[in-house]
Amino acid sequence: MRLRELRKAGSLTGAQLAELLGWTQSKVSKLENGRQTATAEDLRRWAVAVERPDVAGELTSRLAGLESHMRSWRRQLATGHKAVQETLNTEFDRTRTFRAWEGSMIVGSLQTADYARHIFSRYTDLHQSPRDTEDAVRARMKRQAGLYEAGNKYRIILWEAALHALVCPPSVLAAQLDRLAGVIGMDTVELGIIPFSAPLRIPPANAFWIFDERLVIVEDWHAELWVEDRAGIATYLRVWDMLNGSAVYGADAHRIITRAGRMLDAR
Repeated sequence: MRLRELRKAGSLTGAQLAELLGWTQSKVSKLENGRQTATAEDLRRWAVAVERPDVAGELTSRLAGLESHMRSWRRQLATGHKAVQETLNTEFDRTRTFRAWEGSMIVGSLQTADYARHIFSRYTDLHQSPRDTEDAVRARMKRQAGLYEAGNKYRIILWEAALHALVCPPSVLAAQLDRLAGVIGMDTVELGIIPFSAPLRIPPANAFWIFDERLVIVEDWHAELWVEDRAGIATYLRVWDMLNGSAVYGADAHRIITRAGRMLDAR
């Protein structure tokens, strides 16, 4: 929005600005509408072209703030998945209460190594990133040591769909379901399952994780969103509470997991 304001204040059309910068008009439009991320050099040249070189610093500061919160997979995965997992491990080390919502797969903190291996392989194919699957799996498994540390609390909600998603071979999913059943009753874990039949106060959407009440990480196909402002965190806490109202725990959750295993055996 700020870029458009500057262009209009300079009495330039999109076509005129594109000609001045030697860009296509579509690039100008994409930058103005947030469909393409500007570089610092793009912003500097834009400021000069609209005869406002004094705002170049403001624009690059906004870019730096955006990039610190919107972390594109293209950039994060430039060297593979291991580095991303190690960054997450640092956040887990700082966290005592971890809340998670996952609607389509098993949350990483409860994944078996074989299940994680297939997840990483599929995302590597999607993002065409370096294939460091074994290193990434080891980093993710290291994180699970926190499940056995007194004082930690993992409050995890899964939609029942995650128990049926064949993102791996059936034998791997069967072992993963056994793993889920096994964590029920652990002192550090509260595992809730939202049944297909449960009424929902809010539509299930993107997966997200809440680290204490200081950070939320939201996953999307193209990027992770790191939310650190109080209002944003409060929104995700409300969403988590609304989803939690539809979840079942303990023996009821165990029955849903067992039922998913039986359905898998019948395929």
